[in-house]
Amino acid sequence: MSPWTNSGVSATSFEIGTGLYFIVMAMISSALGGYLAGRLRNRWIGVQSTEVHFRDTAHGFLAWALASVLGAILLASPATSLLGGAASSAMQAVSSQASGPMDGYVDTLLRRDNLTADNTGNSGDTRRELTRLFTADFRNGAEPSAADRSYIAKVVAARTGLSPAEADKRVSDVIAQVKADLDKARKAAEHLAIWLTLSLFIGAFSAALAATEGGGLRDGTWGKSASRR
Repeated sequence: MSPWTNSGVSATSFEIGTGLYFIVMAMISSALGGYLAGRLRNRWIGVQSTEVHFRDTAHGFLAWALASVLGAILLASPATSLLGGAASSAMQAVSSQASGPMDGYVDTLLRRDNLTADNTGNSGDTRRELTRLFTADFRNGAEPSAADRSYIAKVVAARTGLSPAEADKRVSDVIAQVKADLDKARKAAEHLAIWLTLSLFIGAFSAALAATEGGGLRDGTWGKSASRR
């Protein structure tokens, strides 16, 4: 990671690195918890080896499931606080005219190619209006309606001095860019969900396997060296 623009690892490298980190941490923590669950259990007397193996596996799986549920509960409260703080910050940003996620697109819309073009209306009011319009139109995967596109093109033409055709083309280009960026964000969220799901499956398998090893070491039945004793 780098605080500078266009520096540090790429988004793809960061995504893969984060996914591998999730998997490795799930393997280590789940294996440790499963091993302790199997190693610290009481020895079962008069139970067949297959039943012992099943119980050890179940102990490891339950240890993983309990840890996953507790982890989700512990993370739920901070996540709620973070989301609440983010929502509060967003409301304060809107009220204080701070920059928002759509300001970059509005900047593109209102960029003047002809510096002699006259500005019409209040610049701050126009930007806030278009920002609200874009935010509302692109919510839930939608896009500006024909009426909104026509209005936006008129505003752009009036603010930048472009011809109606040029303004309409700029609006179309920016809308296409917004849709592409939103699609990238959705794909990134999908990939993250896949990595998390994979780490959960691998964690469950690691916990169950480590529990059988811990139980076998406790009973002296794990591996060839253990079976000779």
